[in-house]
Amino acid sequence: MRLSSPIYRLKRKARLMSREENIPLHQALDRIAAEEGFRGWSLLAARAEATTSAEEMFAQLESGDLVLIGARPLQGKTLMSLKLAVEAMKSGNRGAFFTLEDTKSAVLDRFRMIGAQFELFEGLFEFDSSDAISADYIVQKLASAPEGTLVVIDYLQILDQNRQKPELMVQVRALRSFAQERGLIIVFLSQIDRSYDPTMKAYPDLADVRLPNPLDLALFDKTFFLNKGEVQLRAG
Repeated sequence: MRLSSPIYRLKRKARLMSREENIPLHQALDRIAAEEGFRGWSLLAARAEATTSAEEMFAQLESGDLVLIGARPLQGKTLMSLKLAVEAMKSGNRGAFFTLEDTKSAVLDRFRMIGAQFELFEGLFEFDSSDAISADYIVQKLASAPEGTLVVIDYLQILDQNRQKPELMVQVRALRSFAQERGLIIVFLSQIDRSYDPTMKAYPDLADVRLPNPLDLALFDKTFFLNKGEVQLRAG
């Protein structure tokens, strides 16, 4: 949903309304938000801060970052992660996709969905769907990965589903250290709890991340939350 005017003009309009009608500013802001089709100013403000360009998102990432992309199902988190991988490869870096959910053909189909020719990046992209995927496995596979490689892990909540693997907290800490030591960017896809209500918040946040097992979410340097095709950055 596009705003009728830039947010600073909407704020100015609300301040004028507040003075002319002698109402509190927060009420005026909510009325302006309602005119724009939002249930409250906080929802409008969150939407106005949204960033939808993968190029802009990638520009905010740095070597060594641990990143979380969270969304409810079918909101495009896998597509967004592949767009980020494409941005990395367009910059001459490598991309890697580790998944316990998808097949290679499904991932290649998604390249076509985002308008990217996989053939242009085939030599730079690594796909891995081994049942052995864990932090130790990823570290071993990427032992010689050059700085700037963007790694996608699909997805956070099943990394330790095999109880023979270390606890989730242990694995995420290990991958954070590995990313920092080698200058990689590691992107985790994450489930969002069913209790998240998009009518109350324009985007999920850290409180909505589904955590069947304990994890300190402060380990992530940057988080992106998606809803209805739009995405918002929350820096750590």
